[in-house]
Amino acid sequence: MPSTQITATKDQDPTVSSGLPLRLTFMLAGSAGLSVASLYYSQPMLGVLAPDIGASSQSVGLLPTLTQLGYALGILFLAPLGDRHDRRRIILLKAAILSAALLLAALSPTLATLLAASLAVGLSATMAQDIVPAAATLAPAAHRGKIVGTVMTGLLLGILLSRVVSGFVAENWGWRAMFAAAAVSIALVGLAASRQLPRFEASTRLPYFALLRSLAALWQQHAALRRATWAQGLLSIGFSAFWSTLAVMLHGEPFNLGAAAAGAFGLAGAAGAMAAPIAGRIADRHGAALVTRLGAALVVVSFAVMGLTPFLAPGAQLGLLVASAIGFDLGIQAALIAHQTIIYGIDANARSRLNAVLFTGMFIGMAVGSALAALLYAQFGWMAVTVLSTATALGAFLVRLRG
Repeated sequence: MPSTQITATKDQDPTVSSGLPLRLTFMLAGSAGLSVASLYYSQPMLGVLAPDIGASSQSVGLLPTLTQLGYALGILFLAPLGDRHDRRRIILLKAAILSAALLLAALSPTLATLLAASLAVGLSATMAQDIVPAAATLAPAAHRGKIVGTVMTGLLLGILLSRVVSGFVAENWGWRAMFAAAAVSIALVGLAASRQLPRFEASTRLPYFALLRSLAALWQQHAALRRATWAQGLLSIGFSAFWSTLAVMLHGEPFNLGAAAAGAFGLAGAAGAMAAPIAGRIADRHGAALVTRLGAALVVVSFAVMGLTPFLAPGAQLGLLVASAIGFDLGIQAALIAHQTIIYGIDANARSRLNAVLFTGMFIGMAVGSALAALLYAQFGWMAVTVLSTATALGAFLVRLRG
């Protein structure tokens, strides 16, 4: 990327301590958050969406599964293009497709159409994974963890606050209104990106299929990449299992709570996400490996204590669930920032591909978590979901301990 473009931007805007312009940093963080939020709007709305569209609770459970699977496939097959082409152009194209997919979801007459729209949303929402490597490229090496952490705060708040917003909107104006509003928000993201993002030079000239084959080579060559992907994927199983079944669980006995209450749990997770820049700073100063272990250990404890819920009154159960959500979200987001800091330091010319490998594993884990949680909840209840989440978090901790 031509240095004159970056210098021109710096001259016009106040800067953060890292030297990256504040306006650009906040635009990247907000764009990442709004794009990835599209993956999660459906989760707190499942309880009200199912009867409205004439589907069973198990059938609508396919919505988050397909969205996350589409995201994983998009990261695997589309995100590596960021090393081969101008990231700015890719981001603008995906913004247009994502906005159209969300509008299709809002207008869907049947569950089948909504499922197809969900898959398209997942594929195009990978623009978030073009934005994060763009931030890493713009950031000075000494402050990369901090800048990536700041942008990831926007992304993570998008994940978590999306549930708050969608639950409230669905309960007051219906689930279709939420998808329509999301389509407008992404259109605005595309407009802001077209005005503020500079162009990026390609870091490789590999043809597309050679680019995809290089993912396997990166996986084989770098043990640090394999450990990061396995650990974050295992953590993501529990994360998705909790959030994809929470709304259905709260909708039933003994809570009988609506979509807004389920969405409000996102505020608890948002408290954890706010720690992302702190995790980035610790990774810059003391090493990312330490942060991954601390984060994974916190997730294990947070999920394990949910096993106490059957012995508590309903009010105390809700309090414990809120505390657990704060804890495991903080741990998962800290581990993710540290894992990104690790992989972005492997090869500066392959950041989009390294990011693609990490996030493919992460969202495969999320898709697996949604699918397993729907099955386990239907057959064995909420405690089975808790056991799944605790076991997979423990697996992630052991992976990082060995590393």
